[in-house]
Amino acid sequence: MFKWCVMSRNKKIKVLFLCTGNSCRSQMAEGWARHLRAGDIIAYSAGIETHGLNPLAVRVMAEAGVNISNHRSKLVKDLPEQEFDLVITVCGHADENCPFFPGPTRVVHHGFDDPPKLAAGANTEEEALSHYRRVRDEIRDFIKMLKF
Repeated sequence: MFKWCVMSRNKKIKVLFLCTGNSCRSQMAEGWARHLRAGDIIAYSAGIETHGLNPLAVRVMAEAGVNISNHRSKLVKDLPEQEFDLVITVCGHADENCPFFPGPTRVVHHGFDDPPKLAAGANTEEEALSHYRRVRDEIRDFIKMLKF
C-alpha cells in the first residue's frame, strides 16, 4: 500500500512531513507519527511558509488523545540540521515547491484535503470540525500503514 524503500540501519527512520504553512496537515501527521510510531519513526514537520498552528487542528487532535498544542509552525530551515530518510509532502503546493534535500533523502507525495479550505463554507462550527476530523482520521490511517 504505502511502502518506500529506505535504507535499513536498524535505527529509527527520520521523517519530515511537509506542507504549505505547517499549520494543520503536517502538524497532524507529526503528532500521529509521534503518538503511533515512536518506536520506528522520528517525526518532524515544517512548511514552505509559516501560518501559525491551527487551533481547530489542535482541538480535533486532542479529541483523539494526541496533544499537539506545544507544536509551532516552522520552516525547514528552522529544524536542526540533519539528513532526513524520508520527506512526505502532504499537500500539492508543498509537493510542487518542495525544497531540495541533499543526500539519500527520499521525497514522496501523499496529499490530503485542506481542512481550513473545506471548513470555509461550513454553516456551523460542528460542520467545520467534521472536515478536520475526517482529514485527521485519514492521516492517522496513513501513518499506521507506512512501511519502510
